[in-house]
Amino acid sequence: MSVFFWVVIITTIAGVGGTGLGGLVGAFFKRDSEKTVSLLLSFAGGVMMSVVCFDLLMDAIGQNPGSTAYLFLVIGMVLVGYGVIYLLNFWIDKSTNHEIAHIDKDHPKTADQLSELIHSDHYEAHKKKKTAQDLFIGGVVMACAIALHNLPEGMVIGASYVNDGAVGFTLTGGLVLAIVIGLHNIPEGMSVSVPLIAGGMKKWKAVLLTAATGAPTILGAMLGYSLGAVSPLCLVLSLSFASGAMLYVVFGELLPEAILMWKSKAPSFGMLLGLLVGLIIIFA
Repeated sequence: MSVFFWVVIITTIAGVGGTGLGGLVGAFFKRDSEKTVSLLLSFAGGVMMSVVCFDLLMDAIGQNPGSTAYLFLVIGMVLVGYGVIYLLNFWIDKSTNHEIAHIDKDHPKTADQLSELIHSDHYEAHKKKKTAQDLFIGGVVMACAIALHNLPEGMVIGASYVNDGAVGFTLTGGLVLAIVIGLHNIPEGMSVSVPLIAGGMKKWKAVLLTAATGAPTILGAMLGYSLGAVSPLCLVLSLSFASGAMLYVVFGELLPEAILMWKSKAPSFGMLLGLLVGLIIIFA
């Protein structure tokens, strides 16, 4: 089987499987542990940062070592990837804040609940209006928010597999990222299924819908792999853009959210542990 086929299979497991597993857990456990979720998110963020900074970006620069132009090209595309995801998230937040009020003087501007981060609270608020149009609007907003999280995650898996050239479940940067992304998708899936079930949706339907929200990861992986396979320059662009997008996910979402969910030094320790585990995986 080709590398592309394995990319699709592994990303499906990480995206749809991880999110679906979270939905299944949410269907049977009404209340999740915020401290556990906080540690899981910070640990995943640490591993992601380690793999992105010490593996993917180093490989992107290494396509033409010693070239200052390539270095600035990588830096520029990292900034582009970071900025694009930031602006898209900012646009969604700005468009929904006037409908779903959750930012005031007593509430942080950064989401402190997973339901706010992926806008499942927005979906539930529209669902209560019980009109097809409101339900559609809420669903589109939630789907767009989740797609923004999952697309760059898929891209970095796909681009990493182009760079590694590995086939199957070989422990490389791409597989490591897929595993970490699958783990971090579990609490996201929980935050989707719990409010849907509480709103009256049948458990099996909520789990299936939750699993479907992980599908954009597959699209991102196909895009990242396809772009990276065109030429060495495209591989550099793909790795750099996806790395910048992932760095936004880590620093703009996962870590602030983890700290707000558990206001202590524990999330920073979880991130450090994740970073060290990432280094062991890369260089061991």
